[in-house]
Amino acid sequence: MSGTLVIGATSAIAEATARMLAERGASLYLVGRNAARLEAIAADLKVRGAANVTTEAMDLNTYALHGPMIERAFTALGRVDSVLIAHGTLSDQKACERAVAHALGEITTNALSVVSLLTLLANRLEAQRRGAIVVISSVAGDRGRASNYVYGSAKALVTTFCSGLRQRLAPAGVRVITIKPGFVDTPMTRSFRKGLLWAKPAAVARGIVRAIDRGRGVAYLPGFWRPVMLAVRLVPERVFARLRM
Repeated sequence: MSGTLVIGATSAIAEATARMLAERGASLYLVGRNAARLEAIAADLKVRGAANVTTEAMDLNTYALHGPMIERAFTALGRVDSVLIAHGTLSDQKACERAVAHALGEITTNALSVVSLLTLLANRLEAQRRGAIVVISSVAGDRGRASNYVYGSAKALVTTFCSGLRQRLAPAGVRVITIKPGFVDTPMTRSFRKGLLWAKPAAVARGIVRAIDRGRGVAYLPGFWRPVMLAVRLVPERVFARLRM
């Protein structure tokens, strides 16, 4: 019976992933800000076949709470096979441009809180010499764009941190999997006009579980984003600076 710690469990992608794991009979420890929402998700996961579901509500920007939460999760699960880090916010770029405090707050939520969690989790999993850490980053981190460079820079930090962590933990048998979704149709993006490039949370969740099963290091979801972002990265800077993206 596998055990998974899901951080940011009320996000649409995390919830869809947890459903797939529940159908496999996994034990789950769900962490998020909204206690009532966590309980509703837990009830649904139990119906879907989860062996056990525990919830914990907390503010993930309070770093001092990370260590005790991880201790409780490992104790409750007993065996921890995987951790999914899925929390974050979709930054308001214009607000970030107007106020330093807002920009730094977005970096804190989307990057620094993740670094704190990863540092603690890496040490635990390295000691047990097995497991997988799955982190949701974004294609936005592959290159800064005027429309979302604060969010993108936070995700770039996460992506690079995971790359180094992957190399560090490989000898210990611990896998670090970076998930790079493109546009995803979630409550966080409800105000956006949707098109052909948009994916549903369930499709991204299937890709996450597939990446875990296959031991992939980096997964662009859907897969067509890999060549798209390669093309974006190859645009010369003098040309890229004149584009509006």
